Amino acid sequence: MTTDVPTVTPAEADPASGPARPGRQFAKLWCASGASALGEGVTLAAAPLLASRFTDDPRLIAGVSMALTLPYALFGIPAGVVVDRVDRRRTMARIDLFRGCLVAVFTLSLAVGLGSLWTLYVCLFLIGSCETVFRNAAQTLVPAVVPENLLVTANGRIMGSEKVANQFVGPLVGSSLFVLAAALPFGVNAATFFTSAFLLSRLRTRPGGETRPGGGGARHLLTDMAAGLRWLFAHRVLRSLSLTAGAINVVYTGALAVLVVYAHRELGLSDVGYGVLVACQAVGAVAAAKLSPALVRRVGHGWTLVCVGAGIGCSNLVMWLLPSVWAVGAALAVGACASVTWDIVAVVLRQTQVPKELQGRVNSVYRLFAWGALPVGAGLAGVVSKSHGTPAVYALGVGVMSLVTLWLAFGVRKWIKAASSDG
Repeated sequence: MTTDVPTVTPAEADPASGPARPGRQFAKLWCASGASALGEGVTLAAAPLLASRFTDDPRLIAGVSMALTLPYALFGIPAGVVVDRVDRRRTMARIDLFRGCLVAVFTLSLAVGLGSLWTLYVCLFLIGSCETVFRNAAQTLVPAVVPENLLVTANGRIMGSEKVANQFVGPLVGSSLFVLAAALPFGVNAATFFTSAFLLSRLRTRPGGETRPGGGGARHLLTDMAAGLRWLFAHRVLRSLSLTAGAINVVYTGALAVLVVYAHRELGLSDVGYGVLVACQAVGAVAAAKLSPALVRRVGHGWTLVCVGAGIGCSNLVMWLLPSVWAVGAALAVGACASVTWDIVAVVLRQTQVPKELQGRVNSVYRLFAWGALPVGAGLAGVVSKSHGTPAVYALGVGVMSLVTLWLAFGVRKWIKAASSDG
């Protein structure tokens, strides 16, 4: 199987290569992902607002993002081993059922006045811990529902709808409901988790679509984890992408972790205004879902990722130098477009290059480097915002993304050569 990053093109361009549409089972997975993302978007808007009612310290507000993303660094690799040993569809359904119950309990605690910053941290940490397994299983489940020739289309639809729900509808609903009552957004999130669990319980995979090596015992845990690590580090292209994704996530997560502080202090926005600002990201997400397949066909996977680095760097540059609501809204849209494009390209590469029986483990190692950087970015942003002001977070992001973009640009030719030898 080739790993020629810059020249792989979507197979759906050839009608003879497979079905023309993803199908009914994909629609269930798509709707479940959208429902779950909608609830997350509601909470992602409401959680920083709730934290800002408990404290005005940027470090503690950024702690919301840290609590949600820290599990990726702690449990990422074990989650991949679990995904390769279990029925992914049932596991995802059970996870969202548990998360629905968890958020429902937290909602009740807020409604009766027992909520606090620390209970918010605990709730988000548990949600994030479940997410390490859920998202890993979701990405490996797509090829079990959709044929390979439609993976770019299917992933584009899922990621685009997730971003719209997570970054447009969710923030608008979350911020509006938060003004009415702090507990309401979290109640909506619980309902969306229950909806997702129901849809996933009705999902059926293609015959032979899921391949698992078997349960194994606890003594094989380290062996299974090492297998994913060895495979990823032997694949030079995906290894480089995982490390680069980590650097990008430090910048991207840091920018969003202190966005509520930036919106209130630098832009003078209300809570609802903050929700509208976050929703601007959906414009870029929709654009990415539509444009990324064409961009990949035109310039190749490698140069598409170079464009991603430049886009996130430009987004931070605008937020640093032009503290205007309209300019920042446009910058967030550009950043979201770049982020979704990266996800589409990187996910499709892993889905097509990694053997089915190793996908959970390899994805978990990839996520350890890529998503394990999320709490680092959030924590760093909180410290920088507290000591030097929120605009300094975006200035630092410009510097990091300039280096990342240069690294990507100079690395494309090397990746082409590496891909040829790996293939």
